[in-house]
Amino acid sequence: MGEWPILSLTTFVPIVGAGFIFLLARGSAETVARNSRYMALWTSLITFALSLFIWFEFDRSTAEFQFVEHVEWFPDLGIAYHMGVDGISMMFVLLCTVLVPVCVLASWESIKDRVKEYMISFLILETMMIGMFCALDYVVFYIFFEGVLIPMFVIIGVWGSGSRRVYAAFKFFLFTLLGSILMLLALLAMYLEAGTTDVPTLLATEFGYEMQIWLWLAMFASFAVKIPMWPVHTWLPDAHVEAPTAGSVILAGVLLKMGGYGFLRFSIPMLPEATEYFTPLVYTLSVVAIIYTSLVALAQEDMKKLIAYSSIAHMGFVTIGMFTLTTQGIHGSIFQMLSHGVVSAALFLAVGVVYDRLHSREIARYGGLWNNMPRYGIVFMIFMLASVGLPGTSGFVGEFLSLVGAFQVNTWVAFLASTGVILGAAYMLYLYRRVIFGRLVKEDLKGFSDLSFREMAVFAPLLVLVFWMGIYPTSFIDVMDASVAQLIENYEAALQAAADREALDAAVAASQ
Repeated sequence: MGEWPILSLTTFVPIVGAGFIFLLARGSAETVARNSRYMALWTSLITFALSLFIWFEFDRSTAEFQFVEHVEWFPDLGIAYHMGVDGISMMFVLLCTVLVPVCVLASWESIKDRVKEYMISFLILETMMIGMFCALDYVVFYIFFEGVLIPMFVIIGVWGSGSRRVYAAFKFFLFTLLGSILMLLALLAMYLEAGTTDVPTLLATEFGYEMQIWLWLAMFASFAVKIPMWPVHTWLPDAHVEAPTAGSVILAGVLLKMGGYGFLRFSIPMLPEATEYFTPLVYTLSVVAIIYTSLVALAQEDMKKLIAYSSIAHMGFVTIGMFTLTTQGIHGSIFQMLSHGVVSAALFLAVGVVYDRLHSREIARYGGLWNNMPRYGIVFMIFMLASVGLPGTSGFVGEFLSLVGAFQVNTWVAFLASTGVILGAAYMLYLYRRVIFGRLVKEDLKGFSDLSFREMAVFAPLLVLVFWMGIYPTSFIDVMDASVAQLIENYEAALQAAADREALDAAVAASQ
């Protein structure tokens, strides 16, 4: 295993597949579309198989980075192609490789124009996402982190389903780019201070308190937009509404997790004193996001917009959990990100099913679908209940652990955040009742067919994951446990060292 560059293979197989599609998809428009779909599907499945191999070979007993690859890139500048995964990043790599084949299948019939370019965009996007989670050099991370913007911008702007798709694409691009420019400044400052962009080396570097404050704010500008946190969340509803179904799946399933991962990989472990200083700010913004966006979701008449606002609320639990810096809180935060990646993806796919039939996302246009789409009603119900946090589903575990962590450090934060659970049940049950239950009276709905074999194949792996994560969460928590324990241990040690230095300085000043 040590001789195989398994992480590079997993990262770059999708872009190789995109190259094959570009070179080999020739002939009539129908032939090109068919070949592009099949090549994209097989490429994404091969990538998924490689990620499973990494998971099976992953040593859960250590917090060290594994499958490490290191190639000098710019040795004079201290920049290298450095890849590796630990218990935290491993899970996000799997999330990427699970969702991309689902997206390809979900787009099989709904995307009819420029299919070749569409599949190429998705495969390039997969390479960027996997590379970002594996990168152990800050420059390499930044390249992948920013590289995600380009294919996603194209997917929303070209294949979006709404009239304002170009506006939404530019808004998404500009919001995320502005924050990333500030993160680039932080990267440069850290490089000038430490003389390297190597992540393990930066993790061991002690930055001064004032410098930590400015670095933390610069990183926060980027990661908060990506999550997104209130009040820099306004790009997300527009992007979701205008994006094609598969675009919304990847946007909610993976791209929102990039901000949370950035906090766990950079802000918290590298800047512990600044993290402690700004934790009350994060709690405040997270509680506001949970309550405010849940109330906004209750007022929505567009299904995708409702689910988009629910995503912002759920990510509020993520930021609360990780900044508790407790074992339960960080476990809950990571688990919630994984669960939300699956559940929100499935909910957007469920909206896509009826949108493909009626070409409307308005809740009022539906009603009584249980009468002729019972399989769809059951699938939608399972994912709706998982979003609400029903015990036995993945949604319960992440929210419960995050709230347990919050109760340990601040009962008011935990109390206010828990109101989001009640509001979440209100808007999801409201959505489900209006779409699925009632009498089937609208003539254009009576001809709807139930889920096809392809649509069931799209939902099947997500259904398995929802119940697997809900019933046997230990199989996922065990993977991240050692890395989370080390993160907390290093954080507490750094704070203690800072307190000791401050006490020593005070004692010296007093003696003088």
